[in-house]
Amino acid sequence: MSQPATNFETSEGMRNVVSGLMLIGALTLIGGLIQAPTRIWANLLLVSFYMLCLGLGSLLFIALQFATNAGWSVSLRRVPEAMAQLLPPIGAFVLFVLLVQPMFLAHTVSHSQAGAMWFKYFWLSRPFLLARAVTFLALWSIFARIIVGHSRAQETDGLALHTFRSKSWSSVFIIVFALSFSLASFDWIMSIESEWFSTMFGVYNFAGLILSSLAAITIFSILLRRHGVLREAVTNEHLHALGKLLFGFSSFWMYIWFCQYMLIWYVNNPEETFYYITRMKGGWLGMFLLDVALNWIIPFLVLLPRSSKRSEQILLTVSAVILVGRWVDLYVLIFPSFAGAGFPLEIWDFGMAFGGMGMFLYMYFGILSKTPLLPLKDPLYQESIQHHQ
Repeated sequence: MSQPATNFETSEGMRNVVSGLMLIGALTLIGGLIQAPTRIWANLLLVSFYMLCLGLGSLLFIALQFATNAGWSVSLRRVPEAMAQLLPPIGAFVLFVLLVQPMFLAHTVSHSQAGAMWFKYFWLSRPFLLARAVTFLALWSIFARIIVGHSRAQETDGLALHTFRSKSWSSVFIIVFALSFSLASFDWIMSIESEWFSTMFGVYNFAGLILSSLAAITIFSILLRRHGVLREAVTNEHLHALGKLLFGFSSFWMYIWFCQYMLIWYVNNPEETFYYITRMKGGWLGMFLLDVALNWIIPFLVLLPRSSKRSEQILLTVSAVILVGRWVDLYVLIFPSFAGAGFPLEIWDFGMAFGGMGMFLYMYFGILSKTPLLPLKDPLYQESIQHHQ
């Protein structure tokens, strides 16, 4: 079965929605910088890291498919590729936030402690933090350009050599990702509370990254299928595979969440337990429990039946729940250091979340509209569209 490569075109209604979301974000940003600047900057960190994880997780998904010689996902590969292509602009956004607002990189060890904790002082020094940030963001952007570039070039000349090179670069990227993303999570998120530490924090953020990326890939694959572009290329078997991945990584996220919490609770060291005590008091307790419900309880219960993993509507709903859960997860990680006690959510948080969503969709749809969405010349394309037939 073969199909003509088709580009995606956004409808006027979708363009209006995206424009409205971006307008809400712009107004919130302007008003918030006047009324609640600290909260706005914390939101900018959350939004930028959230979008970065979607792009980086999509690139990891592509790399894993290449490295394992997987054929089932080829027909929907353009969906994560478009998100991976957003890494350069989103990376620039992250770097802008870190450069302009030093409070995110100011949680360092004081000079008086440098004798006893010299390495921590050195590691959390602002110049070294920024140097690592530039290095990580540049590496991820370069790998995205190379891996996606070979996939695009194959549509021009049809050479199988591009697949071989993509496999080689993907294998290297997986190793680079494992090291760099863990350190980036420590630098940008965990160091906000520099007295607290967890050796599982990098794996925990990896679980959130891959789960949210799979949710985004599922949503866009279904929407493009409904739009008609991927109607025959993405079958119920592909949806079933995505549903199984969502189910599995949701449980993996919960496993890592529980392991981190249980180890800190069991050891009961004051320098570790204060982190969770803060997040289980007052209004934060609701957010703490909501985090678990959205990222695991709801996906686990809903996706248990086989039929649920093959239903467009159920997968759309569960994926949307997971994406909201990822926002809640990052909110719980970041905001207790800035928001203080009391009810954690304010209107600025919703406005910035909507604005970030609008900006991401604007860039994403812009890339999709310029890209043939079916990799017809990939050697495994026919295998993909005949998946389990």
